[in-house]
Amino acid sequence: MPDQLIFAMEVFLNGLMAGVLYALVALGFVLIYKASGIFNYAQGVMALFAAMTLVGIMNGQVPFAHLINATFGTHIHKFGWNVPAFVAIILTMGVMVLLAWAVQRFVMRHLVGQEPITLFMATIGLAYFLEGVADLMWGSEIKTLDVGLPQGINLWIDETTFNIFGYGFFIDNLDIVATVIAALLVTALVAFSQYTKQGRAMRAVADDHQAALSVGISLNFIWIMVWSVAGFVALVAGIMWGTKSGVQFSLSLIALKALPVLMLGGFTSIPGAIVGGLIIGVGEKLFEFAIGPLVGGATENWFAYVLALIFLVFRPQGLFGEKIIERV
Repeated sequence: MPDQLIFAMEVFLNGLMAGVLYALVALGFVLIYKASGIFNYAQGVMALFAAMTLVGIMNGQVPFAHLINATFGTHIHKFGWNVPAFVAIILTMGVMVLLAWAVQRFVMRHLVGQEPITLFMATIGLAYFLEGVADLMWGSEIKTLDVGLPQGINLWIDETTFNIFGYGFFIDNLDIVATVIAALLVTALVAFSQYTKQGRAMRAVADDHQAALSVGISLNFIWIMVWSVAGFVALVAGIMWGTKSGVQFSLSLIALKALPVLMLGGFTSIPGAIVGGLIIGVGEKLFEFAIGPLVGGATENWFAYVLALIFLVFRPQGLFGEKIIERV
């Protein structure tokens, strides 16, 4: 097999793995949009907040230590013990559920019936608020996140490569684990949406708020549940991306890569988020491999947005989105 073809297959596999992670981030947007019609701009910051909280809990760091020390002249920074990764993940998930309740109780509850642009602006405000709170709670320095996931080039075959059909491919261990975890989570979310009572209630709320209320579905409960699930998705995404590149404020920018995924798959479709993520992940890697050298490289920075723009022109509802027809 020619070396170029082998390298192209390696690029394709890495694109699939990146696409699954993109789909994971996009799912947080889809879940909230389906249940409440809100485009949650804060989803990326939620991933950052979850990752920073997880690192802080694992390291036994005192929340708001810098603020406390500046106010009272103390020098408290840590509790003096570290927390095991599994326990820290459970505690962080509790924080994300509490955050979901607070968002619903103090923000979204008061904006029911408002124009979509008002709700969108509220999530922008929420994003910057969470970013500021994360900075005050845990500090702004870059943090290392290690929950025990394997990292580095795969060492299963001849100590350097991952072997498929007798050919070697360089694949990061973390990418393999992240892909498996993300795929399992995506499958679980699809099953939850389709086959559980709460999932059916969520879809009912998405279709018609008033009709859902008329059959006894609590909108407050559904919205808190959806924001909690989105928080869990953000936590998983934060763990994967934080382990890969460190926990830093640029982590919140992963939400921007999810936007083209949503435009391709459709804002209301869970399968669309999956397919859109795979298309973006594979497309940007193969485009960089084939076309990048001809145009000076760095095509991964803009390929997804150009593809999304083409979809907006010719199919604005995306591959799986619902076409909305308004009669005036």
